[in-house]
Amino acid sequence: MIKKWYFYTSLTVIIVFISYSFKPQKTEENEWFLKKNVEGMQYQFPSLKEEAYTSSNIPFTGNLFIGFKEAIGLRESENKYKKVNSLGYLGKYQFGNETLRSIGIHDTQKFLRSPKLQERAFVALLSKNKSILKDIIEKYDGKVVGGVLITESGILAAAHLGGAGSVKRYFKNKGKRQIRDAYGTSIRSYLIAFGGYDTSFIQPNVNAVVSL
Repeated sequence: MIKKWYFYTSLTVIIVFISYSFKPQKTEENEWFLKKNVEGMQYQFPSLKEEAYTSSNIPFTGNLFIGFKEAIGLRESENKYKKVNSLGYLGKYQFGNETLRSIGIHDTQKFLRSPKLQERAFVALLSKNKSILKDIIEKYDGKVVGGVLITESGILAAAHLGGAGSVKRYFKNKGKRQIRDAYGTSIRSYLIAFGGYDTSFIQPNVNAVVSL
């Protein structure tokens, strides 16, 4: 009887010890940790400086086309589909009325109300500009002009900013002449900021229009 009592007592002590070993320990919270609530959950980072961390709200897109169009949309309008600037440029990608008409869009109010239409318009304009600037792309893609490594996506972005004609003038002057839009943004800055993205699937079509 004593042996049984000793056995069960020993077994209970062993079980309690093992259970205690697996209990979670309280996390130490030091003063140099940044505590941040994200969607109801608390995270700790080993720095008090929030700028030491990249925003978790920005997806990594690498050099994909989606990264290209979202980067341009952010620069042009902060990705706001209904934005109209002080010069009357419209939507996420800030289209002018004349440019819209060139790709078959005449109803600007419908254009502002439709994100889908705006995305199609952006692709159509890329297609048109890629055709107009085909010789420029073939001649300068991968080369350094005016201290800038030239890429197809950079050329197309610059054309979106200032038009294909402005891009042609830039390369005619070997990048030595600064060509800017009405707000002072230069063609060169777009060649730099939006270079290196994959726009290879855009088919050149000088007659590109948006199918409504």
